[in-house]
Amino acid sequence: MSTYINIIEFAQYLPLVILALALAVVFKPMLRGIARAALLVVKPKLSKEERLQRRLMRDTMMFKRMLNSMEGSPSHVAELRAMACRA
Repeated sequence: MSTYINIIEFAQYLPLVILALALAVVFKPMLRGIARAALLVVKPKLSKEERLQRRLMRDTMMFKRMLNSMEGSPSHVAELRAMACRA
């Protein structure tokens, strides 16, 4: 008997679920735009200058790590320093 009641309750909510899914499909671009705008409010994009500075800092740190790991090989260290000066 309880299974019969659950099926009836499910049948009552089925049109609402279908309507909600249809609205989500129709308004998907608008909902996606709202989500992107909310994301930009929470985490704004970096400017080109800030991205460039972060990339340069990351490259500099990478070269320093490579230099520290190759203490025993002077030729490699000199080559890495030359690469760091060009970058």
